[in-house]
Amino acid sequence: MSHRESTLPYWRLSGFYFIWAAVIGVLMPYWSLYLQHLGYDARSIGLLMATLAATQVMAPFLWGYLADRCGRRAGLIRAGLWLALLCFGGVFIDGGGAWLALVMFGFGCFWNAMAPQLEALTLGHLRHQPGRYSQIRLWGSIGFIASVLLLGALLDRTGPALLPAFVAASLTLTLLASYSVGDPVDDVPPKPALPLLAVLKQPTVLIFFATGLLMHASHGPYNTFYSLYLREHEYSSLSIGLLWSLGTFAEVGVFLLMHRCLARFTLSTLLLFSLLAAAVRWCLIGAFPDQLAVLIVAQCLHAATFGSFHAAAIESIRRHFQPSLAGQGQALYYSVCIGAGTCLGAIYSGLLWPLVGAFGTFLVASLLALTGAWLYRPRRPADSTDACAGGAFEQH
Repeated sequence: MSHRESTLPYWRLSGFYFIWAAVIGVLMPYWSLYLQHLGYDARSIGLLMATLAATQVMAPFLWGYLADRCGRRAGLIRAGLWLALLCFGGVFIDGGGAWLALVMFGFGCFWNAMAPQLEALTLGHLRHQPGRYSQIRLWGSIGFIASVLLLGALLDRTGPALLPAFVAASLTLTLLASYSVGDPVDDVPPKPALPLLAVLKQPTVLIFFATGLLMHASHGPYNTFYSLYLREHEYSSLSIGLLWSLGTFAEVGVFLLMHRCLARFTLSTLLLFSLLAAAVRWCLIGAFPDQLAVLIVAQCLHAATFGSFHAAAIESIRRHFQPSLAGQGQALYYSVCIGAGTCLGAIYSGLLWPLVGAFGTFLVASLLALTGAWLYRPRRPADSTDACAGGAFEQH
């Protein structure tokens, strides 16, 4: 075993991802059910979820800039988690819709800003073996599955009223886990060959970010209303949790094989395939909610719509942005693609759901994914994403 392999904190990073994603497994599938329990309608739920998503637009870049300037990502992650936990405590105060929106906004400003720094921290540890990223990231998927299944069974017995307590407990565990991971010893990035703006002006970089925004916006109805949608069709909380978990099981399979996929296929091919799979998936969910077999197939497509897309996107960022810009590159992806895309998805879903129903809303999601696929349609080799991605910033 080489010195680089022996110093890689594989299990500490994996454990951190496990607990980190467990918080997402508590929030993503069930928070809309909690909001419904409080008496909010579909439009209000969509706007509240959009408030949480909106924090992903600006907060990650500000924290990414700080992290790249000071180089102490691990310390900033811990500080952000302390502030996120403090802000989330406001949920336990009954102050009405405006107060809840303010609490979710404050919590999201710190929680959502930390995710890209965790990615940059991990890639810093993996600088000499980036192919192992998916082997660490898959533990996040396993943590998501564990929390979704456990909480689904509990909520069938207790109802959603106790959900904030579960979120607070998960956040506390995440904060404790953050103290097990430090910054890479050799994480001293060189000066950038190109400034950030010059990288962002490259056409293939612009296409990448536009496509990422469309992909995450297409997830809007799924992220916001999938649990409510299944509940309306008489699925139990445990069944809802099992369907969410099935998608993540498929995602784990992709992460296990992703290092081989990256070696065999171009990034543009993987991203294009993922976008087309998303278009099919949203149509299936919108058209066949009462057909469990179809929903199972649709959830298996999560392997592509999140698994392969996310892994290929993170690798694209690594290739486009050299180490001195790593934090800002990851933050821009989370801000522009995940943040703005998720916010846009929550808004249009909340507005369209009461007007055109589930099928119409999922159809719009499918069209967004198809638009992203059109942007990534095959071009001449000189115009491909990989040509730019593998240029001066290629790292092995």
